[in-house]
Amino acid sequence: MSTPKRYFATACVAGLLIAGALPAVAANAPEELIVYSARNEQLIKPLFDAYTKETGTKIQFITDKEGPLMERLKAEGQNSPADLLITVDAGNLWQAAEEGLLKPVQSSVLETNIPAHLRDPGRRWFGLSVRARTVVYNTTKVPAAKLSTYEDLADAKWKGKLCLRTSKKVYNQSLVAMMIAELGEARTEQIVKGWVANLATDVFPDDTKMMEAIAAGQCDVGIGNTYYFGRLKGKDAQLPIALFWPNQQGSGVHVNISGAGVTRYSKHEAAALRFLEWLSSEQAQNLFADTNLEYPANPAIKPDPAVAGWGTFKMNLINVSKAGELQVQAVKLMDRAGYK
Repeated sequence: MSTPKRYFATACVAGLLIAGALPAVAANAPEELIVYSARNEQLIKPLFDAYTKETGTKIQFITDKEGPLMERLKAEGQNSPADLLITVDAGNLWQAAEEGLLKPVQSSVLETNIPAHLRDPGRRWFGLSVRARTVVYNTTKVPAAKLSTYEDLADAKWKGKLCLRTSKKVYNQSLVAMMIAELGEARTEQIVKGWVANLATDVFPDDTKMMEAIAAGQCDVGIGNTYYFGRLKGKDAQLPIALFWPNQQGSGVHVNISGAGVTRYSKHEAAALRFLEWLSSEQAQNLFADTNLEYPANPAIKPDPAVAGWGTFKMNLINVSKAGELQVQAVKLMDRAGYK
């Protein structure tokens, strides 16, 4: 990920322009936007370049983790040069909106292109790509017919066979938050306690190491994001791991998003909205999703062939904003359950 220092000069120039310390830009000069992004540079720069080529709009950007970017927006307040915030996980987007960092926008384009469960009910942010957090299993040790639901992984038959990523990562916090929304707190806590009881080893710092442990036979099954699976299989197609789509007879697979919203103090709101709408279009959706092996948020757009090769599945349609609304509750629940 790029450091903020690399783009410090850009932000300073933008701030000076806003403050009037530099000469005004000519009326016929190309539009410019400033984006704060928690997505890696290699995942977003192709999008910015494509939009500039198509429209002439110049895009300056600063990349960092979502926490520092949100703190920066709060500190800058009305003087912020940022026009859009792009980040991962609905919980982060919800938090940014609740802290007043994003503004509601009215757009029939976005409401048509992005399904209701993948966008903020208050129209402050919109999903742009989908990542499924699903079951990963060792194909030499587990027949797919033995798998069924997230809840089933709490059954004693999986004792000593389950691997999980740490509860400290927002992806698992969002998964548990969505389970609370669907199943209630008491039932979810019972399930998470069952997961902890079935762990084969300590939790892992990331999905990649967890999946490598499954492939090595250290455990039989785990829960991870699909794009980590895609990256691993891209490096070694012979790894004995596969994806399983749980809860297909019920509510469906847990999904999360990466997405964006127009910042509260954007000085170029109309231009920012046009760019956000473009990000939901076919050209942008392919670029946004394919580079990280994710699913387009726009259901009219087909996923990358490699992603499509994993098969189709029914996704859970609970609004992903619940990942943020119930995040604190989820963290407390995981702590009570002994999920580290």
